[in-house]
Amino acid sequence: MGKRLLWIAGFAALGAGGSAAVCACASCGCTLSSDAAAGYSALPGLRLTLEYDYVNQDQLRRGTHTATPAEVVNRPTDPDQNGGEIEKQTLNRYITAGLSYSPNSNWSFNLLVPYIMRSHTTYGIQEQPYTPAETAPAQISGARFAELGDIKLIGSWQGLLPTHNLGLQLGVKLPTGRYGTAIKFDNGPWAGQALDASLQPGTGSTDVIVGAYYYQAISQDFDAFVNGQFQSAVANKQNEPGNDFRSGNSETLSFGLRYEAHPDWVPQVQVNLVHKSRDQGTLADLPDTAGTVAYVSPGITLKAVGSLHVFGFVQVPVYSNLDGYQVFPRWTASAGLAYAF
Repeated sequence: MGKRLLWIAGFAALGAGGSAAVCACASCGCTLSSDAAAGYSALPGLRLTLEYDYVNQDQLRRGTHTATPAEVVNRPTDPDQNGGEIEKQTLNRYITAGLSYSPNSNWSFNLLVPYIMRSHTTYGIQEQPYTPAETAPAQISGARFAELGDIKLIGSWQGLLPTHNLGLQLGVKLPTGRYGTAIKFDNGPWAGQALDASLQPGTGSTDVIVGAYYYQAISQDFDAFVNGQFQSAVANKQNEPGNDFRSGNSETLSFGLRYEAHPDWVPQVQVNLVHKSRDQGTLADLPDTAGTVAYVSPGITLKAVGSLHVFGFVQVPVYSNLDGYQVFPRWTASAGLAYAF
């Protein structure tokens, strides 16, 4: 596939970790490397992308196994507690618009603007011993919103090698989404109480993002790639004593293969790994926000018409080791389109 066609989601992947950072689990699935979905490009120009991600967290898990409501209540993460919160579901849908500008073969600058549509339901904190009445419909509390999330700005430099196939990235996540206790439960026994800080549209922090990628043809028809990224909060608006929150650091690593025998359709498979450390602060759900997850992600990139390209991927979790009790997706899906000028 010609390198001119390989930018399809060129900068959308740089925002993948950002979506995951505001989910109530170690990784809710937004870890697809969209950069690698179509390959990296060293060509100058302006590019627009639009990506949709669907993540339905409806499976209760702890460690490497599924969990039950009875376990949450009778075997709490904190042994000093007399029960625990039984979460039901977190449905996440993200629309990410992006603008990428490359003045030359060495540099590119990327803007990512996410719009988050989220609904969350929980049975609330229930006391021991567990009874089926604790998961009756009357116990469900719900919240939903559709708002701007945290914007990212990322610069990439790939001038280290003459082949431009090794890139270094440095960026920032800005606290543009509402955070803290902005969104409340709107129905059920918890109506009027604040939604968890990790479920709000934003984290309230300015984060630094550091990453790198490398790609190489390994045969006439196959390209291989690897990329990694680290994100950490460096300044925080939620720092008042008794009302503070800091999202945990995250590290992602992706690698895979693209089959490029046909210029108009390029199948690919990725392996996506992510680790997230615990959130911190009095607003944080300390025991239930860290973990390590691995996904296998098959997909395809298609040339639609002219400079318009589309892509679609499905992510399937193959391993998860989660701290505490977390709702987790059985699968996730991503689709998008891109246009180059």
